[in-house]
Amino acid sequence: MSDLFSYKTFLRPLLFKIDPEKAHKYLIWLSRIILPCHLAYLAKKYTLLDSRLSFEVLGLHFSSPIGLAAGFDKNAQMISLLGSLGFAFLEIGTLTPQAQEGNPKPRIFRLYAEESLQNAMGFNNQGQEHVVQNLHKTVPFVLPIGINVGKNKATSQEDSIKDYQKVIKTLAPYASYLVVNISSPNTANLRDLQNKDFIAELFESIKNITQKPVFLKIAPDMTIECILELVQCAIDNGASGIIATNTTTDYTLSPNAKQIGGISGALLKEKSFKIMQALGKEFYSRTVLISVGGIDSAKEAYRRIRAGASLVQIYTALIYHGPYIVYEINKGLLALLEQDGFSHITEAIGVDV
Repeated sequence: MSDLFSYKTFLRPLLFKIDPEKAHKYLIWLSRIILPCHLAYLAKKYTLLDSRLSFEVLGLHFSSPIGLAAGFDKNAQMISLLGSLGFAFLEIGTLTPQAQEGNPKPRIFRLYAEESLQNAMGFNNQGQEHVVQNLHKTVPFVLPIGINVGKNKATSQEDSIKDYQKVIKTLAPYASYLVVNISSPNTANLRDLQNKDFIAELFESIKNITQKPVFLKIAPDMTIECILELVQCAIDNGASGIIATNTTTDYTLSPNAKQIGGISGALLKEKSFKIMQALGKEFYSRTVLISVGGIDSAKEAYRRIRAGASLVQIYTALIYHGPYIVYEINKGLLALLEQDGFSHITEAIGVDV
């Protein structure tokens, strides 16, 4: 708790005086120049290992259900650092075949009072070939690594499927699992690809490229009926699971919201949970569900797990609560399991379904 207090009282106010994107670049610099010699110390301090939280999903071992969502380490530059903060798995990206700058700056904004973020990044990344070089520096990985893939902004809708095929073919050898991202609000017309024809064709083609698990990440701004139809289509055509949800374009959630990009964090919590709840009722035991969006505590992570999520991811909570957040969530999960009379986390998955 002292670390949490110190972060919120001293370090966070300093970081929040800096432009969000610049603050993130400073962290990348620290992870490469200063922190490598302290990784063992960080891992000892921030990692909680307990057999009651470890299990296997799709043949992959997870030390707990808590992972890091895509977007924080787009180019696989901080795998060693983030792996020392207690995460059970990391998801890098979103990655595209060619490097691209993304949208004009400023493109990320803090909604401080609501512990949320709003970003309009636009799949800014160094491109698949450069990221392969970054991945080479950290193999073999000590924990599962997911790779989130997308299309280049300049690629036409008609050729979109080729971009996904290219990046999956290049990066699949390094991935524990892959994620098809057609749900970001920050690339023009990308969400138009959230239709059954595109999903069916893409997942059918992926079968010929890799045998690694491939997930579909969905947006929170469709009707539940539409979401269920798309998820069913993805499963029918070979998807290994679903990640719900991406950021939201529901700007009515905050009077301080910009009219661009997507909102993550606490403002997304209930919207994301309702979708997880609907997916759990329909697809629990039929596919693997990963919940993300507004998860900032053991209580919220446990609520998603009971609703059918095998795994959960955080992002914005790491920024607002600091590096001790994963330890605190895992510690809290153990207390909640004991409170409910469960001896292992798998007993809680889907119990409300």
